[in-house]
Amino acid sequence: MYTMQRTQIYLSDREIEALDREARETGVTRSRLIREAIAARYEAAPDAAAAERALRASSGTWKGRRSTGAATVERLRGGRLARLHSGR
Repeated sequence: MYTMQRTQIYLSDREIEALDREARETGVTRSRLIREAIAARYEAAPDAAAAERALRASSGTWKGRRSTGAATVERLRGGRLARLHSGR
């Protein structure tokens, strides 16, 4: 649960028109559109840094391998897909 605080902002006619157009098209209130824009611009996803580190750490790990990813998964699963397709 979280609390909200009321605030007042000044917007130009052009900004209001853009918000109102988006609100009509999406059925989302002005307030929610503004909150979503703030979240997208200023709030980092909690695990964004960890996800980026993981991607960087794993980058290139498949380089030089001859097997495809699908073949490796099938090998690791002990031929499970082949058994499923053969009806055994």
